[in-house]
Amino acid sequence: MTVTVADLIDIMDQIAPPDLAEEWDNAGLQIGRKDWPVKRVWVSLDPIPLVVSAACDAGIDLLITHHPLIFKAPKSIDFATPLGRIIQQSACCRLSIYSAHTNLDAAVDGINDILADRLKMTDTIPLVEGSAGTGTGIGRVGTLARPTTLGALAREIKETIKVPALKYTGSKDLPVRRAAVCSGSGSSLMGAFFASGADVYVSGDLKYHDARDVEAAGLGLIDVGHFASEHLIVDILVERLTAEAKKRSMPLSIEACPLETDPFVSI
Repeated sequence: MTVTVADLIDIMDQIAPPDLAEEWDNAGLQIGRKDWPVKRVWVSLDPIPLVVSAACDAGIDLLITHHPLIFKAPKSIDFATPLGRIIQQSACCRLSIYSAHTNLDAAVDGINDILADRLKMTDTIPLVEGSAGTGTGIGRVGTLARPTTLGALAREIKETIKVPALKYTGSKDLPVRRAAVCSGSGSSLMGAFFASGADVYVSGDLKYHDARDVEAAGLGLIDVGHFASEHLIVDILVERLTAEAKKRSMPLSIEACPLETDPFVSI
């Protein structure tokens, strides 16, 4: 049985339907051909030069990432630039790159549901309802399994998500029962958090003035970082793809890229 890029895209479309992607996004096939054969797959958060180069060296046929390689159409492809080198190397090595971005954020059982599950949240609903409805949308808001305090929750998240450090705003003794989460960069959803009735907002890439606004409102904010809030999808996506490939009798090797680390280093 010959498995193609199109076969893997079909599986990914079930996990993260393309119509859930935001209008500004560029999810989907970034480089390659749908009819290229696939035997080995890597999953990573980012299609960075280190990952792409290692994938080519390892003979990987398809790299599935969360963040797209191309957001805006380039005016030229200069092989001397990082993007150009990735395109050149991928084409020469017949490495296809496919990305599921905001559609994977918004999907049922996508990154935001996984993040909410790690926080043991129940009765979750989207923080911002998607146009498709049925539980899809960006972010999640729900009830924690047990009441706690902001300081205790921050310590628990640090251990659960395995981050070397995180930041939080608010009194460590602030009672928290209801939480909102947004994987990746959540600053744009601050208004939705304030309207949600949640006691604490857990996300990444949060800003100084976000913290001041939360402080003034007597609420809590926990910034776990962009990488940590999203990288947890990699191993889970490997498991889902492997299970679906087995169900379809596809002879595939599917692995998590072993090289990715958070670009921010804590000291």
